[in-house]
Amino acid sequence: MTELKYTIIKNKTQYKEYSDKLEKLVFANSKSKAVKDEIGLLTLLIEKWDADHNSFHDVDPVILLRYFMEEHKMKATDLVELLGVSKGYVSEILNYKKGMSKEVIRKLATHFKVSHEAFNRVYELNNDSNRHPAKPRNDKPASKSTFSKKLEKVNTLLSKSTLLNS
Repeated sequence: MTELKYTIIKNKTQYKEYSDKLEKLVFANSKSKAVKDEIGLLTLLIEKWDADHNSFHDVDPVILLRYFMEEHKMKATDLVELLGVSKGYVSEILNYKKGMSKEVIRKLATHFKVSHEAFNRVYELNNDSNRHPAKPRNDKPASKSTFSKKLEKVNTLLSKSTLLNS
């Protein structure tokens, strides 16, 4: 009996191996039907593992984005270039003024090698347009320590999941 080239992913090592193999195949730009089928199969296996093991349902998409920016030593200006959007739009996303568009979600998921679901989640926006300008805000922006605590939570959740491919 012949041994299968790929099997259902059983551990993080195998997940990483299949992810690396998929990346190599995709960047090889082969037009071969066999390679396209292999890419499709690896994608299904990886998506199945992700669906069964990711716990990013607890992670705020903006906090996740900030985490990835910190891990990849990126600044808001790097996001402007990556996403092909204005500095103002990136600022509004990072400050909870505007939600992420489908195109932005797609580009972020592709760049950080995560499922679209990681960024395609509902989160509360800070909308000051309905506030009276003379009234002080009750909700203060997150302090550095609060942000650090949220990043710690993200790190903990991510270490328990395969949200990150590395």
